[in-house]
Amino acid sequence: MSKRAALVAVVVALLVGVIASLAIRPPSQRLQGTAAKGLIAARWRLPVAFGTNLPALGDNAVWVADQIDRASAGQLDFEIFEPGEVVPAFSIVDAVRDGKVQAGYTWLGYDQGKLPGSVLFGAVPFGFEPWEFAAWWYEDRGWELADELYAPLGVRPILCGLIGPETAGWFRQPLRSLDQMVGLKIRFAGLGGKVVQRLGASVTMLPGGEIFQALEKGAIDATEFSLPVVDEKLGFDRVAKYNYFPGWHQPFTAAHLVVNESAWQSLGKAGQALVELACTAGVIRNLARAEALQGPVLAGFDAKGVSALSFSPEILAELRRVTDEVLADEASRDADFSRILASQRAFSRVYSRWRTIAYLAVESRPPADPKAER
Repeated sequence: MSKRAALVAVVVALLVGVIASLAIRPPSQRLQGTAAKGLIAARWRLPVAFGTNLPALGDNAVWVADQIDRASAGQLDFEIFEPGEVVPAFSIVDAVRDGKVQAGYTWLGYDQGKLPGSVLFGAVPFGFEPWEFAAWWYEDRGWELADELYAPLGVRPILCGLIGPETAGWFRQPLRSLDQMVGLKIRFAGLGGKVVQRLGASVTMLPGGEIFQALEKGAIDATEFSLPVVDEKLGFDRVAKYNYFPGWHQPFTAAHLVVNESAWQSLGKAGQALVELACTAGVIRNLARAEALQGPVLAGFDAKGVSALSFSPEILAELRRVTDEVLADEASRDADFSRILASQRAFSRVYSRWRTIAYLAVESRPPADPKAER
């Protein structure tokens, strides 16, 4: 064998060895020099406001964290903590602000007490549908206004989850008139809670994990919380048999990844882009999963003795009237609330014509045929 042939044989053997070693390495190791290039390693504690066992509402944080871990080849690791493990469910933003944790996954409406305008990024009674909120957030001023509101706290909010309407509530008795709200002990959150309180209800705020026990023991008479699949998981249908629709108080529910600003800057551009990419993917995946899971739950109501009922047009009209009063009062008391609400309404005015003429009304759609084969 010539020297040249021997040299070629050695080079070929080396290449084969390198390729073989790459092939048998775990994917995370193979990516270290490619997808993970430019990333700054970070290990973050991530408390969440909703139990990760809750479909759509809670499990989306796990999915997003997993995507970040996989795409970064393990360089960015978010260790998830269940509600109350390291931070109370309603205090996640405070913990992020104070640097106790680097980030959290939460509903911004829980900050309503200290930042009145924050609730408008979480849910608005008779407000946006989820895709309309996403359009406002990404393509109008939503993201910008949220940054402005939270910047003084040193916190950066990133839209990271989005689901459709909640149920309007679980009640022990049929609600035929809003007069029945007077004296009713009910768990309610956000601006919707202010509406039913104005109607005479006694409103309390409880984390998701505490609601069933309060309902079962009679500490509360009724509750709202989330989607039917989530409420079923928490057992509300075992105690309260009247589930009302539509979810007038939360036509959309948005979840945000809130990040300490110093921790955010430490990620570098590549890490920041990866987190934003994963959260954006989390939004569409979350909405798709949430929509897909509700039909089977509703189909099982009869077997459980649960009645799915709709509020009358008269009740909805009165709820809308009181909602307008509450929104006007909140806007008059807080400049940020007024500015954010005005932005949402301006977007809605322009968008509404498209929404009205482009989509089929429910009554115009072909009726579902339960016998049809898929």
